[in-house]
This record gives sequence, C-alpha cells and structure tokens, in this order.
Amino acid sequence: MATSAKAKKKTVRLASGRKRARQNVALNAANTSLRSRFRTMVKKVNKAVAGGDKAQASEVFKSAQSVIDSVADKGIFHKNKAARIKSRLSARIKALSASA
Repeated sequence: MATSAKAKKKTVRLASGRKRARQNVALNAANTSLRSRFRTMVKKVNKAVAGGDKAQASEVFKSAQSVIDSVADKGIFHKNKAARIKSRLSARIKALSASA
C-alpha cells in the first residue's frame, strides 16, 4: 500500500463529526474568499504605486486597509502580519512623494 501526501478521506460515523465536516467545507470556502480578497487589494495598491500616481495609490490604500483589518480580525492572518503589510504599503506610498 502506497502512502501519499494526500491520504484518502474516510467518512465520519458520528453525527457530530459529519456536521463538523460540513461546516469545515463552508468555512474553508469563506476563508479562501477572504484571503483572495486580501491578496487582490494588496496587488491593487502595489499596481497603483508602480503607476506612480500618489493620489490614486493612497485612495486604493484606504479601501485596502479595511479589508486587511477585517481579515486580521477574523483570524485568517495574524494581526501583526496585517500591521506589517499595511506599514510596508504605506511606506511605498510615502516614498512616491519623496521621489517626485
């Protein structure tokens, strides 16, 4: 019998276990969606910074901040990671005005 990294999932016998498996599917989908939204917002800010328009970059950053904070509040990412990413994005936007 070959052991693989992804083992075949067994069906759960207990009702509480079956319910938990159903919940895990829904929670996984919700977390994946939020994580994707988080990454998209970070990419939008980086794209605006690369474009060189400070006004647009700071506008996009304001909307990204709320998404980043909500993802951290829900525990998908650690609060320190969210703070670190916001700090780095803010520094990039601030560097735009210094270079201009």
